[in-house]
Amino acid sequence: MTIEVHYGDLPANIDFGKSVAIDSETMGLNPHRDRLCVVQLSSGDGTAHLVHFNEPVYDAPNLKKLLADQNVEKLFHYARFDVAVIEKYLGITCTPVYCTKIASKLVRTYTDKHGLKALCQELLGIDLSKQQQSSDWGSKELTPEQVKYAASDVLYLHQLQETLDDMLVREGRREMAQACFDFLPTRARLDLEGWPEMDIFSH
Repeated sequence: MTIEVHYGDLPANIDFGKSVAIDSETMGLNPHRDRLCVVQLSSGDGTAHLVHFNEPVYDAPNLKKLLADQNVEKLFHYARFDVAVIEKYLGITCTPVYCTKIASKLVRTYTDKHGLKALCQELLGIDLSKQQQSSDWGSKELTPEQVKYAASDVLYLHQLQETLDDMLVREGRREMAQACFDFLPTRARLDLEGWPEMDIFSH
């Protein structure tokens, strides 16, 4: 595992290929109040890149270019939150999108455990530590523990996607999953515009 920390933006020369795993760390779970602090990325090759916004300045032209590239799939776990935060602070609508949490809910109907830790444990035999999940991501310097935690959130998403895709095909739900993925940017925008809990499809 290799981890590189960058301040304020990605270097211009990194090639993530056609699929990049992405996660974010914020000061809390309210995107209107709690600012974006870290965006972590991996192409699935064992290397994680962390973009640390240690102050609320979000110019980041190289990161924005990657996130806006329609030829690069953005792979998330719980994309609904990350896509909303990225739109709020970076002004980018992420498409196309894949969400391992949605995929898990569509095929792992034998369990109610769809967190990243549970997925990695069952499908990959990897035990993730979540001890740094609640910590000060807005600090000037990230601790080694925070860096390792943030990297682990993206290093295994490509492997999970491959396994979950096989399960989606097996259960005949790949097309349904794709429709959900396509709707995610709209779902994130509804969250940002004031409909976070309401089911607009209900009677």
